[in-house]
Amino acid sequence: MQDVIIRSATVNDAERLLEIYAYYVTYTAISWEYDVPSLEEFRSRIENVLKKYPYLVVEDKGVIYGFAYAHPFVGRAAYDHSCELTIYLDKDAKGQGFGRKLYEALEIKLKDMGILNLYSCIGDPIEEDEYLTRNSELFHQHLGFTKVGTFYKCGYKFNRYYNMIWMEKIIGEHR
Repeated sequence: MQDVIIRSATVNDAERLLEIYAYYVTYTAISWEYDVPSLEEFRSRIENVLKKYPYLVVEDKGVIYGFAYAHPFVGRAAYDHSCELTIYLDKDAKGQGFGRKLYEALEIKLKDMGILNLYSCIGDPIEEDEYLTRNSELFHQHLGFTKVGTFYKCGYKFNRYYNMIWMEKIIGEHR
């Protein structure tokens, strides 16, 4: 892990990041998009996030293995001390600590920005299947997030319904 670095994403990373993300759109119910976005759309998403929030990548020996970013929670001024987090790792890079490193770096940056509440919106299987497990919930739980809500059968992909859960982590003092 000596060669592992966390750095800010750029639009030049879009092709590799989209490659990572496309797997989740195509083969899992982790992303609830049905169609893989175009490269141009994905570049635009990166640019939009970077206007206000951190968008990080994890590299090992020069290869990007994942990304995580923050984005508005709900998008109203009253929520400015809260944000939503998103993370995706290369399907073959799980269990190497990349997700933890990304989230820890993201948390530091967000705390410095005055963010107090972190949220994650996670697909939750009614019963685990080949498209969705509870791994994301367990990952977030391991990093200090707690489940704060469940939306039942609100997502539909691969001809079945999935629940969605919200998880929260408080990273600062509310004064």
